[in-house]
Amino acid sequence: GARRLHVVNLDGAFGRASGNLGILRDIAQIPNVVVEYGGGIRTMDDIREAIGTGARKVVLGTAAVEDPDVAGEAVRTFGPESIIVALDAVAGRVAVRGWKDLTEIDVIELAARLAANGVAEVLYTDIERDGMMSGPDLATLPLIARAGVRVLASGGVSAAADIAAIRAIGEPGIAGVIVGKALYEKRVTLAALLDAAAGRGQC
Repeated sequence: GARRLHVVNLDGAFGRASGNLGILRDIAQIPNVVVEYGGGIRTMDDIREAIGTGARKVVLGTAAVEDPDVAGEAVRTFGPESIIVALDAVAGRVAVRGWKDLTEIDVIELAARLAANGVAEVLYTDIERDGMMSGPDLATLPLIARAGVRVLASGGVSAAADIAAIRAIGEPGIAGVIVGKALYEKRVTLAALLDAAAGRGQC
């Protein structure tokens, strides 16, 4: 029942070569799901290659943070529905290069600048929560959405109650939630998460 699959090329994020585009091609054959792909996407050619391999949406990270005009060019070239910008942050400051380098860039100010450049959707990860299953950053998510972009929430989700809490914010700009570790470790089922997202079930 998932509508999207979020695929990250970690080799690419850390600047290593890999054969992961072949894996993306295989994943993209799954019917009735949108595949979004990121990790090491730096240039227009990288975006073109990922889309050509089967990604419906491509996630830009470091390149767009260091020069938001790059994101604007990508949106103009491939369309706003095809581009997502990843905003990875610690205490409101954006990190780049696979989270290794922390900048002085404010995540909400960057979201607003990206919106002004035509970016329609961002992926916000609170790095300190990612993989910790300590709950999502409920305070920052609506602020980013109000900057003029749709926002995908990432980091900290471990239970259906976390999805219900995000839904309860009532901010229409919060477009979705990415869940990884909690599913891999079978702490929650996809069915329970989908029920919570739709406002069904007990949380």
